[in-house]
Amino acid sequence: MRRSADKTVRILGSHGVPANYGGFETAAENVAKFLVGRGWRVVVYCQSEGTGPIVNDTWQGIERVTIPIDTDGWLGTSRFDFVSIKHAMRFRDINLTLGYNTGVFNIWQRLRGVPNVINMDGIEWSRARWGFVKQAILYVNERFSALYGDHLIADHPLIEKYLWSRAPKRKVSTITYGAHEIVDPSAEIVRNFGLEPGGYVTIIARPIPENNILELVRAFSAKPRGVKLAVLGNFKRDEDPYHGEVLDAASEEVVFLGAIFEPDNVQALRYFARAYLHGHTVGGTNPSLVEALAAGNPVIAHDNGYNRWVAADAALYFASESDIDAHLTTILSNTQTATTMSSAATERFEAEFTWERIGGQYEALLSRYLKHQS
Repeated sequence: MRRSADKTVRILGSHGVPANYGGFETAAENVAKFLVGRGWRVVVYCQSEGTGPIVNDTWQGIERVTIPIDTDGWLGTSRFDFVSIKHAMRFRDINLTLGYNTGVFNIWQRLRGVPNVINMDGIEWSRARWGFVKQAILYVNERFSALYGDHLIADHPLIEKYLWSRAPKRKVSTITYGAHEIVDPSAEIVRNFGLEPGGYVTIIARPIPENNILELVRAFSAKPRGVKLAVLGNFKRDEDPYHGEVLDAASEEVVFLGAIFEPDNVQALRYFARAYLHGHTVGGTNPSLVEALAAGNPVIAHDNGYNRWVAADAALYFASESDIDAHLTTILSNTQTATTMSSAATERFEAEFTWERIGGQYEALLSRYLKHQS
C-alpha cells in the first residue's frame, strides 16, 4: 500500500524496533506495522549503545531514527528521550509517546504546537520497588505528561478512571496491550527444557514480591501435583533475599528455567502448559496475562480489579495460598473445567486483545490530529 506523507506519526519513548526489550517495544513494533499496512508513514526512535551520529534506516517499512547513548540506566534513558524529542521537533508530525518517565520534556511538544498522544503506562510511580526518590520523580513526570499531552492512553479501564483525576475525561481513552495468536508451536521446544506438553503449569513474571511468586510457589509445593511448575525469570540467591526465599520454598516438582526471551520458546512454553499462574497485584493490563489468554491457558490469578477485567471467566481468582491450592486441584483434576476456561481465554483474547483491534484503535485516535500536520 502506498504511504501518505500526510499521515505520519513519530513514536517516541521505547527502546525501538525490532522489539527485544519489553512491553512498550512490542507495542511500538506491532502498532507501527499495523499503521504502515494502513498507508501511514511511521518513524520510530530507537536507542543504541555507544557514541556516534544519529543513523536513519528502514526496517520492515518502518523508518528508524537510531540514537547512540553512552550512559547506562535511567540517566541514559532520559538523555535518549531528550534527544528524540529534540529531533522530532524539527517536524510537525504527530507524536505518539510511550510512557511518562520524562514527562517534563513533553512541554516541548506543547510549546511547538505538535500533537502528542501519550500512553501513560499504568500507575508506575506507585510501585514500591522503585524506592522513594524514583517514585517521587515518576510522580512529578506523570503530572507533567497529563498536563502537556493532547490525549492520554490508559491500558485498562481502572487506569483510565485513575487518570480522570489528572486530566479531563474527554482527554483520556483506554487502549489495551495486545498479543498474537499462537499458531503451530513446536512441542520439541518444551521437551528441550525437560518438560512434556500438558505436563506442567507456568509462572512468567519478574521475581519481585508484588507479583506473589513466593506465595504461588509455596502453594504449588504444598503437596505433590503430578505435574511440574515451570518458573521463568532470573533468580539470584546471592543478590536478592527474596529470590532465595522462593528457591527454598520450591518442591522437587518446581523447575526454574531462567530468563527466556526468544518469542518462539516463550510461546511454545505457554501453548503446551496446563495452566498459567498470575500473581500480579499492581498495574493495568499486564502483557503476560494477555499472552496467556492468547495461548488459551486456564488462569489462576490474584484477585484484583485489574486481573478480573482482563481475564474475566478464563481465570479462578485467589486471595490466599489456600485459594491457590484449591484452584490448582480444580484445574488439574477437572478436565471439563479446564477446557471451559481455555475456551473462555481464547474468546476473551479474540474479543479484546488482538493487535489488529488495538492497531485500529490507535489509528482512530491518531487520525483526530491529522489536520494539525502541515
